[in-house]
Amino acid sequence: MTARDFRALYERLRRESARSVVDRSRGALCHVTPERVVAAVAEVRLGRTVSLAAPIETVPGPDDPEPAVHVMTGPDPDALGADGLHFATDRFAMNVHGDADSHLDALCHVVLDGELYGGVPASRVTPDGARALSVASAADGIVGRGVLLDIPRLRGVPWLEPGDQVTSDDLTAAEAAQGVRVGPGDLLFVRVGHRLRRTELGPWNAATARAGLHPAAAGFLAERKVAVLGGDGNNDTAPSTVQGISFPVHVLAIHAMGIPLMDYLQFEDLVPVCAETGRWSFLCAVAPLRLPGATGSPVNPIAVL
Repeated sequence: MTARDFRALYERLRRESARSVVDRSRGALCHVTPERVVAAVAEVRLGRTVSLAAPIETVPGPDDPEPAVHVMTGPDPDALGADGLHFATDRFAMNVHGDADSHLDALCHVVLDGELYGGVPASRVTPDGARALSVASAADGIVGRGVLLDIPRLRGVPWLEPGDQVTSDDLTAAEAAQGVRVGPGDLLFVRVGHRLRRTELGPWNAATARAGLHPAAAGFLAERKVAVLGGDGNNDTAPSTVQGISFPVHVLAIHAMGIPLMDYLQFEDLVPVCAETGRWSFLCAVAPLRLPGATGSPVNPIAVL
């Protein structure tokens, strides 16, 4: 996609979003109305819960040179066998926007031409935290109807190879094959098989090579009024197919349409349940940490089937 074509797509999606979003501070989360949350509860049939998050990495790897740090701070080893009351304590630190751990991108994460989503000045992001569009907009959680579209299943392969792209036609074909349709306010999850490939072949430098959505597939998100997009990769293909824009899907989803993204989830536990039941929609609950001013958060989305 040329830079000119990308800009035209960006401007069109930005205009469409401005017409459909009623609260710019929440972006596409406005599509998750109370009525749609109530309707999503009807998706529960088995009473079974499945995590869509991967275990947090604490060992360096080619896709995670700065892994999370988990340190046990207590009790003192000498006190473990002593009488009396003691507590086990620990401390955790994480590079939220890495290429291995499951996380949510807030609307303040993407800066383009000196602006955040909705024309908010980028200066609102300060060294002390974001003063607008932070992860605090989802402080009460995101609950709604989740839909999983399995693109490797559609193509008859275990995973998409790095550099491959998911098109709008792939998304609509997956809907037809799985007997499901993405609708307004849905939390859309697109599987490219990144996690399975990583498990089978080992980690690689995902910053330079990964499967993801073609930028034009953002039109599908706008048409269906998707509230959240989640993937088992970064959602963006690498290398980028757009001249001068490294993360075009991030720009289109977050900056143009106000759609929060969830990157590096895992669907390998969910796919067998959906395949067994023949149902690819479910109630989904996402609870980011309450981190005032943060550009994102580690996250553990839960599918309830």
